[in-house]
Amino acid sequence: MTDPASSRRAFVLHEHRRPRHHFDLRLEERGVLLSWALPRGLPVSPEANRLAIEVADHDLDHLTYQDTDKSIADHGWWEEHDRNERRILFTLHGQEGPHRYALIRTASDWLLHLTRDQPVA
Repeated sequence: MTDPASSRRAFVLHEHRRPRHHFDLRLEERGVLLSWALPRGLPVSPEANRLAIEVADHDLDHLTYQDTDKSIADHGWWEEHDRNERRILFTLHGQEGPHRYALIRTASDWLLHLTRDQPVA
């Protein structure tokens, strides 16, 4: 029998203080961390989408990486609910409980949206 916890994919939210304050969302997939820079962090309301700039994939060792200018703001595991070429619907299971988001591809970047329908903790 497979342990469901062992098949969970990790995520980390890094807070960068330099060169300009921002956050990086990293989602484990296919042996790397898919990564987006979030100039204003995670959205806190469904009415406020946040810009998400796709950046190069990172190695899995970034799940625990910290230094003088970079700290871990949140971490845990994530689950995908739906995906197509223009959208990824997923839930982050972090330190403050689960939150469901959609990453939506625009013509030039991505938007990160907190969904109205949120999971029950």
